[in-house]
Amino acid sequence: MKTQVAIIGGGPSGLLLSQLLHTRGIESVVLERKTRDYVLGRIRAGVLEQGLVKLMEKAGCADRLHAEGILHDGTLISYGDQMFRVDFTEHTGTPVVVYGQTEVTRDLYDAREKAGGQIAFNVEDVLIHDADTDTPSITYMVDGQAQRLECDFIAGCDGFHGVSRQAIPLDVRREYEKVYPFGWLGILSETPPVNHELIYANSPRGFALCSMRNENLSRYYIQCSLSDKPEDWTDAAFWQELKRRIPADQAANLVTGPSIEKSIAPLRSFVTEPMRWGRLFLCGDAAHIVPPTGAKGLNTAASDVHYLFEGLKAFYADGRTDGIDSYSQKALARVWKAERFSWWFSSLMHRYPDQSAFDLKMQVADLEFLASNKAAQKAMAENYVGLPY
Repeated sequence: MKTQVAIIGGGPSGLLLSQLLHTRGIESVVLERKTRDYVLGRIRAGVLEQGLVKLMEKAGCADRLHAEGILHDGTLISYGDQMFRVDFTEHTGTPVVVYGQTEVTRDLYDAREKAGGQIAFNVEDVLIHDADTDTPSITYMVDGQAQRLECDFIAGCDGFHGVSRQAIPLDVRREYEKVYPFGWLGILSETPPVNHELIYANSPRGFALCSMRNENLSRYYIQCSLSDKPEDWTDAAFWQELKRRIPADQAANLVTGPSIEKSIAPLRSFVTEPMRWGRLFLCGDAAHIVPPTGAKGLNTAASDVHYLFEGLKAFYADGRTDGIDSYSQKALARVWKAERFSWWFSSLMHRYPDQSAFDLKMQVADLEFLASNKAAQKAMAENYVGLPY
């Protein structure tokens, strides 16, 4: 089998790239190791930068997003019982959109199916061949049958544990990593959000986040130990701990209920360089991971897709290679800025096991400076709503 662009990974970044290429008449095949239902069962963040929204519009997949997404003009930050607001539209003129990553993925799957896009599910034993030549290919297994896919380019959108990054030789790639000494315990509940805006809470007991998917579906998180397991936490224990970490007036308004999903996510900052080797390009989690503080994961993947799509579009339109040649440099320049913001915001809001009394005082001073200084709020707002591509 032959195609122009082989895409490894049927998550949102792989699907978005495939759909964007389709709008320009560029063929692609998506290889996904799980089923569609499995991919749609993943619970992920749902704060979208306008850059991603515009890409969804360009892909012809934004109708439901605009109908159901919730515009957020700011966010709330608390420490103890004190709370202040950072106004995005005041400082940047731009809101973010709350719309679940699962819904983004569903819209993209629907669009690819409507367009007759080629997606292979339950793909196993994927191997990348000759990526450093002009004739790359991929071999894989589906239902016990060996398959071979020849292509012009390979987009590795297969996540942190995928095969794409590992295909780049060790003497070529360099990896940077910071592992955080805590995780996030998150629950999804069919309850109204405690506030119409997100609340990021710094508490002596640890970080908490109050988020939502819609008016009757809420997503809450609390910082927890890496040794914890979801089953260690009853719903009652979670709600009790959340109430202790958010301001008293917000806790009093919190509507609780049974969780419909509960999981723990470890936190990591990770970047691999370069993001291109020959005709193999890494996108999203295959190349970089951010802690979820500030919701940059999906949004940084989207900026990768933008740079790669523009490069491939120019190549197939008139043979230009400047876009694909500069892909890694452009993508990494933006990735590192997103990494910095996510690291800073995580450092500001969490409790670390080795923090001294001085460190805690500095954290409060940083929060009070942010609460009172418009320039600091503008810098945060610019990063939160998304730096330009």
